[in-house]
Amino acid sequence: MSVLFRVPPIGQARQKEMMKSAISFAYKETEQGPLSGHFFLPEGHQEGDERTLVLFFHGGFWDSPMITQFVPQCLHFASRGAIAGVIETRLQGVHGTGPMEAIEDVDAFFAWLREKSEEVRLKLDRLVLGGTAGGAFLALDQALRVPGKDKTSSVENPPAKALILYSALVNTTAPEIAARFPQDGLAKKFNPLRRPRRHAPPMIFFHGRRDRLTPFPALAKFARKMKWRKNQVEIVDYEKAEHSFFNFNVSEFYFELTTKAADHFLVDLGLLEPNPFDDVV
Repeated sequence: MSVLFRVPPIGQARQKEMMKSAISFAYKETEQGPLSGHFFLPEGHQEGDERTLVLFFHGGFWDSPMITQFVPQCLHFASRGAIAGVIETRLQGVHGTGPMEAIEDVDAFFAWLREKSEEVRLKLDRLVLGGTAGGAFLALDQALRVPGKDKTSSVENPPAKALILYSALVNTTAPEIAARFPQDGLAKKFNPLRRPRRHAPPMIFFHGRRDRLTPFPALAKFARKMKWRKNQVEIVDYEKAEHSFFNFNVSEFYFELTTKAADHFLVDLGLLEPNPFDDVV
Protein backbone atom coordinates (compact mmCIF):
# COMPACT_ATOMS: atom_id res chain seq x y z
CA MET A 1 0.00 0.00 0.00
CA SER A 2 1.28 3.49 -0.86
CA VAL A 3 2.59 5.62 2.00
CA LEU A 4 -0.01 8.21 0.96
CA PHE A 5 -2.80 5.97 2.21
CA ARG A 6 -1.01 4.93 5.42
CA VAL A 7 -0.24 8.34 6.88
CA PRO A 8 -2.25 9.82 9.75
CA PRO A 9 -4.74 12.48 8.59
CA ILE A 10 -3.22 15.54 10.32
CA GLY A 11 -0.42 16.89 12.45
CA GLN A 12 3.20 16.02 13.16
CA ALA A 13 2.58 12.28 12.92
CA ARG A 14 1.48 12.71 9.31
CA GLN A 15 4.52 14.82 8.47
CA LYS A 16 6.90 12.35 10.13
CA GLU A 17 5.43 9.39 8.25
CA MET A 18 5.49 11.16 4.87
CA MET A 19 9.12 12.24 5.32
CA LYS A 20 10.31 8.86 6.57
CA SER A 21 11.89 7.81 3.28
CA ALA A 22 13.51 11.19 2.56
CA ILE A 23 17.24 11.87 2.75
CA SER A 24 17.70 15.34 4.22
CA PHE A 25 20.58 17.81 4.04
CA ALA A 26 20.80 21.15 5.86
CA TYR A 27 21.97 23.81 3.42
CA LYS A 28 21.70 26.93 5.60
CA GLU A 29 21.57 27.82 9.28
CA THR A 30 19.17 30.40 10.74
CA GLU A 31 18.50 31.55 14.31
CA GLN A 32 15.34 29.43 14.27
CA GLY A 33 17.15 26.32 13.02
CA PRO A 34 18.47 24.87 9.77
CA LEU A 35 16.88 25.07 6.34
CA SER A 36 16.98 21.73 4.58
CA GLY A 37 16.35 19.97 1.32
CA HIS A 38 14.56 16.63 1.55
CA PHE A 39 15.17 14.16 -1.28
CA PHE A 40 13.42 10.99 -2.43
CA LEU A 41 15.51 8.51 -4.42
CA PRO A 42 14.35 5.95 -6.96
CA GLU A 43 14.37 2.33 -5.84
CA GLY A 44 17.69 0.74 -6.70
CA HIS A 45 19.46 4.08 -7.20
CA GLN A 46 23.23 3.67 -7.49
CA GLU A 47 25.99 6.23 -7.14
CA GLY A 48 26.78 7.61 -10.58
CA ASP A 49 23.31 7.03 -12.04
CA GLU A 50 22.26 9.87 -14.34
CA ARG A 51 18.92 11.08 -13.02
CA THR A 52 16.59 13.99 -13.63
CA LEU A 53 16.37 16.14 -10.48
CA VAL A 54 12.87 17.52 -9.73
CA LEU A 55 12.74 20.16 -6.99
CA PHE A 56 9.55 21.62 -5.48
CA PHE A 57 8.89 24.79 -3.49
CA HIS A 58 5.73 24.61 -1.41
CA GLY A 59 2.80 26.99 -1.54
CA GLY A 60 1.38 29.75 0.57
CA PHE A 61 2.84 33.21 0.24
CA TRP A 62 6.12 32.77 2.11
CA ASP A 63 4.19 32.60 5.38
CA SER A 64 3.61 29.10 6.84
CA PRO A 65 5.53 25.82 6.56
CA MET A 66 4.00 23.15 4.32
CA ILE A 67 7.05 21.05 3.58
CA THR A 68 5.06 17.85 2.94
CA GLN A 69 2.78 19.44 0.33
CA PHE A 70 4.69 18.04 -2.65
CA VAL A 71 5.79 14.75 -1.11
CA PRO A 72 3.08 12.87 -3.09
CA GLN A 73 4.44 14.31 -6.35
CA CYS A 74 7.99 13.53 -5.21
CA LEU A 75 7.08 9.91 -4.55
CA HIS A 76 5.57 9.66 -8.01
CA PHE A 77 8.60 11.07 -9.79
CA ALA A 78 10.97 8.95 -7.70
CA SER A 79 8.96 5.89 -8.79
CA ARG A 80 9.55 7.05 -12.37
CA GLY A 81 13.33 7.17 -12.03
CA ALA A 82 13.95 10.78 -11.01
CA ILE A 83 15.41 12.15 -7.81
CA ALA A 84 12.75 14.43 -6.35
CA GLY A 85 13.01 16.89 -3.50
CA VAL A 86 11.27 19.58 -1.47
CA ILE A 87 13.26 22.64 -0.45
CA GLU A 88 12.67 24.70 2.69
CA THR A 89 12.99 28.49 2.74
CA ARG A 90 12.50 31.09 5.46
CA LEU A 91 8.88 32.00 6.23
CA GLN A 92 6.99 34.83 7.87
CA GLY A 93 5.40 32.61 10.51
CA VAL A 94 8.72 31.07 11.58
CA HIS A 95 11.45 33.58 10.75
CA GLY A 96 9.56 36.86 10.36
CA THR A 97 10.64 37.11 6.72
CA GLY A 98 9.07 37.56 3.28
CA PRO A 99 9.64 36.86 -0.40
CA MET A 100 13.04 38.55 -0.68
CA GLU A 101 14.52 36.27 1.97
CA ALA A 102 12.97 33.24 0.29
CA ILE A 103 14.66 34.25 -2.98
CA GLU A 104 17.97 34.56 -1.12
CA ASP A 105 17.46 31.09 0.32
CA VAL A 106 16.90 29.51 -3.09
CA ASP A 107 20.16 31.09 -4.28
CA ALA A 108 21.87 29.82 -1.12
CA PHE A 109 20.54 26.31 -1.77
CA PHE A 110 21.98 26.23 -5.27
CA ALA A 111 25.30 27.63 -4.04
CA TRP A 112 25.40 24.87 -1.42
CA LEU A 113 24.46 22.26 -4.01
CA ARG A 114 27.22 23.33 -6.39
CA GLU A 115 29.75 23.18 -3.55
CA LYS A 116 28.54 19.83 -2.23
CA SER A 117 27.56 18.18 -5.51
CA GLU A 118 30.16 15.43 -5.23
CA GLU A 119 29.29 14.75 -1.60
CA VAL A 120 25.50 14.62 -1.98
CA ARG A 121 25.59 13.10 -5.49
CA LEU A 122 22.95 15.41 -6.95
CA LYS A 123 23.54 16.67 -10.48
CA LEU A 124 22.09 19.80 -12.00
CA ASP A 125 22.27 19.13 -15.74
CA ARG A 126 18.70 17.69 -15.81
CA LEU A 127 17.02 20.09 -13.40
CA VAL A 128 13.25 20.56 -13.18
CA LEU A 129 11.70 23.16 -10.87
CA GLY A 130 8.15 23.03 -9.55
CA GLY A 131 5.94 24.75 -7.04
CA THR A 132 2.67 26.43 -6.26
CA ALA A 133 1.63 29.99 -5.35
CA GLY A 134 4.63 31.68 -3.68
CA GLY A 135 6.71 28.58 -4.36
CA ALA A 136 5.87 28.76 -8.07
CA PHE A 137 7.00 32.38 -7.95
CA LEU A 138 10.39 31.22 -6.61
CA ALA A 139 10.73 28.75 -9.48
CA LEU A 140 9.74 31.42 -12.00
CA ASP A 141 12.23 33.87 -10.51
CA GLN A 142 15.00 31.42 -11.36
CA ALA A 143 13.69 30.75 -14.87
CA LEU A 144 13.13 34.40 -15.80
CA ARG A 145 16.62 35.61 -14.96
CA VAL A 146 18.52 36.67 -18.08
CA PRO A 147 22.11 35.37 -17.88
CA GLY A 148 24.66 38.17 -17.76
CA LYS A 149 22.19 41.05 -17.77
CA ASP A 150 19.44 40.34 -15.28
CA LYS A 151 18.02 43.33 -13.43
CA THR A 152 16.77 41.38 -10.41
CA SER A 153 19.86 39.37 -9.46
CA SER A 154 23.52 38.99 -10.35
CA VAL A 155 23.38 35.36 -9.20
CA GLU A 156 23.33 32.83 -12.04
CA ASN A 157 22.12 29.44 -10.91
CA PRO A 158 21.99 26.25 -12.98
CA PRO A 159 19.33 26.64 -15.68
CA ALA A 160 16.23 24.52 -15.34
CA LYS A 161 15.26 22.27 -18.22
CA ALA A 162 11.55 22.58 -17.39
CA LEU A 163 9.05 24.06 -14.92
CA ILE A 164 5.95 22.38 -13.47
CA LEU A 165 3.77 24.97 -11.76
CA TYR A 166 0.44 24.77 -9.97
CA SER A 167 -1.85 27.71 -9.14
CA ALA A 168 1.14 29.90 -9.86
CA LEU A 169 1.60 33.43 -8.57
CA VAL A 170 2.56 35.52 -11.61
CA ASN A 171 1.42 38.97 -10.46
CA THR A 172 3.15 40.29 -7.34
CA THR A 173 1.71 43.81 -7.66
CA ALA A 174 -1.75 42.82 -6.41
CA PRO A 175 -2.12 44.80 -3.14
CA GLU A 176 -2.30 41.83 -0.79
CA ILE A 177 0.86 40.33 -2.34
CA ALA A 178 2.80 43.57 -2.81
CA ALA A 179 2.35 44.25 0.91
CA ARG A 180 4.57 41.26 1.66
CA PHE A 181 7.54 42.90 -0.10
CA PRO A 182 9.61 45.40 1.90
CA GLN A 183 9.10 48.01 -0.84
CA ASP A 184 6.48 48.48 -3.56
CA GLY A 185 9.29 48.89 -6.06
CA LEU A 186 10.52 45.37 -5.35
CA ALA A 187 7.07 43.90 -5.92
CA LYS A 188 7.14 45.51 -9.37
CA LYS A 189 10.76 44.63 -10.10
CA PHE A 190 10.27 40.93 -9.35
CA ASN A 191 6.80 40.69 -10.89
CA PRO A 192 6.81 37.81 -13.42
CA LEU A 193 4.33 39.72 -15.59
CA ARG A 194 7.00 42.38 -16.10
CA ARG A 195 9.82 39.90 -16.77
CA PRO A 196 8.96 37.87 -19.89
CA ARG A 197 12.09 36.75 -21.73
CA ARG A 198 13.15 34.68 -24.70
CA HIS A 199 14.77 31.26 -24.37
CA ALA A 200 13.06 30.39 -21.09
CA PRO A 201 12.71 26.70 -20.20
CA PRO A 202 9.51 24.90 -21.22
CA MET A 203 6.73 25.42 -18.68
CA ILE A 204 3.48 23.69 -17.86
CA PHE A 205 0.89 25.38 -15.63
CA PHE A 206 -2.02 23.69 -13.86
CA HIS A 207 -4.63 26.21 -12.78
CA GLY A 208 -8.24 26.36 -11.66
CA ARG A 209 -10.47 28.99 -13.22
CA ARG A 210 -12.16 29.52 -9.85
CA ASP A 211 -8.86 30.35 -8.15
CA ARG A 212 -9.37 33.54 -6.14
CA LEU A 213 -5.88 33.68 -4.59
CA THR A 214 -3.92 33.54 -7.85
CA PRO A 215 -6.53 34.50 -10.47
CA PHE A 216 -6.45 32.71 -13.81
CA PRO A 217 -6.56 35.88 -16.00
CA ALA A 218 -3.11 36.92 -14.74
CA LEU A 219 -1.69 33.55 -15.76
CA ALA A 220 -3.31 33.77 -19.19
CA LYS A 221 -1.72 37.19 -19.68
CA PHE A 222 1.70 35.91 -18.60
CA ALA A 223 1.44 32.95 -20.96
CA ARG A 224 0.58 35.21 -23.90
CA LYS A 225 3.66 37.34 -23.22
CA MET A 226 5.90 34.30 -23.01
CA LYS A 227 4.47 32.64 -26.12
CA TRP A 228 4.91 35.88 -28.08
CA ARG A 229 8.61 35.51 -27.29
CA LYS A 230 8.58 31.99 -28.77
CA ASN A 231 8.67 30.11 -25.46
CA GLN A 232 6.99 26.75 -24.89
CA VAL A 233 4.22 27.40 -22.39
CA GLU A 234 1.34 25.02 -21.74
CA ILE A 235 -1.70 25.78 -19.58
CA VAL A 236 -3.91 22.97 -18.34
CA ASP A 237 -6.91 24.69 -16.80
CA TYR A 238 -9.86 23.27 -14.91
CA GLU A 239 -13.18 25.08 -15.12
CA LYS A 240 -14.53 24.29 -11.64
CA ALA A 241 -11.26 24.01 -9.72
CA GLU A 242 -10.14 26.37 -6.95
CA HIS A 243 -6.68 27.24 -5.64
CA SER A 244 -5.69 24.01 -3.85
CA PHE A 245 -7.36 21.58 -6.24
CA PHE A 246 -4.24 19.60 -7.24
CA ASN A 247 -3.15 18.55 -3.73
CA PHE A 248 -3.43 14.85 -2.91
CA ASN A 249 -5.23 15.56 0.38
CA VAL A 250 -7.74 17.85 -1.39
CA SER A 251 -8.65 15.80 -4.45
CA GLU A 252 -7.14 12.47 -5.47
CA PHE A 253 -8.88 12.92 -8.82
CA TYR A 254 -7.15 16.20 -9.66
CA PHE A 255 -3.90 14.96 -8.15
CA GLU A 256 -3.90 12.02 -10.54
CA LEU A 257 -4.83 14.17 -13.55
CA THR A 258 -2.17 16.81 -12.93
CA THR A 259 0.56 14.33 -11.99
CA LYS A 260 -0.02 12.24 -15.09
CA ALA A 261 0.01 15.35 -17.30
CA ALA A 262 3.24 16.57 -15.66
CA ASP A 263 4.75 13.13 -16.22
CA HIS A 264 3.87 13.20 -19.92
CA PHE A 265 5.31 16.72 -20.17
CA LEU A 266 8.68 15.50 -18.88
CA VAL A 267 8.57 12.41 -21.09
CA ASP A 268 8.02 14.61 -24.15
CA LEU A 269 11.07 16.67 -23.15
CA GLY A 270 13.22 13.57 -22.77
CA LEU A 271 13.57 14.07 -19.01
CA LEU A 272 11.73 10.86 -18.11
CA GLU A 273 11.46 7.53 -19.85
CA PRO A 274 7.98 6.67 -21.17
CA ASN A 275 5.79 5.05 -18.53
CA PRO A 276 5.19 1.41 -19.53
CA PHE A 277 1.94 1.35 -17.54
CA ASP A 278 0.42 4.02 -19.79
CA ASP A 279 -0.23 1.31 -22.36
CA VAL A 280 -1.96 -1.00 -19.90
CA VAL A 281 -5.74 -1.07 -20.37
